Formats: sequence, C-alpha cells, structure tokens
Amino acid sequence: MSESESSKQHKAKAPKRLNFGIYICSTSRYKGSQQGNVAVSDVGGDTLVELLKNAGHNVLFKKIIADDETMIQDAVMYVLGLPDVDAAIFSGGTGITPTDITIETVSPFLEKTLPGFGEFFRRISFDRVGSAAVLSRAIAGVAKGKAIFCIPGSPDAVRVAGEMLILPEAPHIVKHARE
Repeated sequence: MSESESSKQHKAKAPKRLNFGIYICSTSRYKGSQQGNVAVSDVGGDTLVELLKNAGHNVLFKKIIADDETMIQDAVMYVLGLPDVDAAIFSGGTGITPTDITIETVSPFLEKTLPGFGEFFRRISFDRVGSAAVLSRAIAGVAKGKAIFCIPGSPDAVRVAGEMLILPEAPHIVKHARE
C-alpha cells in the first residue's frame, strides 16, 4: 500500500533529525543500576539507541527508572519541560501484571492519543507471535509539541516499534504536534 500524496508532502516538510529522550521502565534494572551493578543488561534499550542513531537522530539521554508511578510522572514532566526534546520513548512496564503501570501513568499527560500506533503494533506483532499479541500494549500521543511513545521492553518489540512505526512516523507526528 502506498502513502497518500498529502502524507508524502507532510513528511517531506517534517524535521529530518529529532532529539529523543529514552526511559527504560524496569524495577529490576533500576535496582541493579542503583546498586552499582555495571553488568545490568539492557538489550532493548541499547537496541533502541542504536536504531535511532543509525537513522540519524540524536539520543539526548537514556535513563533507567523503576516501575513506580512517581518516577514515571517525574520523567514525563521532565521531558515536557525540556525544550530540546522532540520525542520521548518509555520502554517497558506495558504488560498486564499489577506492576506494569507505564501506560496508565503516561496517558494522562497526553493531549492527544494516536490509537493507530497500538493497533498497528499489535497487528505487526500478531504476524510474528500469533494470538499472544493480544497481551501487547503500546500507545503513542502528543503533548506540548512532543511525540511520546510507550512500548514493550523486549528487544523484538523494541525493534518492531522502532523500525516499523517510530522511525517512519515520529518526524511527521512532531511536525503536526507543533503546528
């Protein structure tokens, strides 16, 4: 399926290089990093940084935070207050266990949501993992002229969201969010 002419024109006028902030929402990784464990593994986060940089974007920071409502709220407010950040990605804490609260915590800050982001994420995931995709939660939206994405933290989910949705659309989203 090809893009519409208006979509192509909008993308042509969108910024080519965005500044991203990344938050990895994982209590276990956060505790490990706080204890000075330099061996804390963050394959999903490292994949995300690599994808963004390879596409020509800047990653201003990558921080590991806990699955904690106050920490996530503080992270969203920090991003919204930084003029240099164009887009933020919150990776992890999107499952269905009681401690998975990233989406519930970030959502109230969004001025507009983009339901298609989660819908397409699950559609792509369905092709890869079958009906287990129904457990996948992902959202995107805009606030204060910035694009905000909440995605699962697994390396495969990060790659799908990054390559197939965030990289192709983030500049387009930011362009419209700032009009």
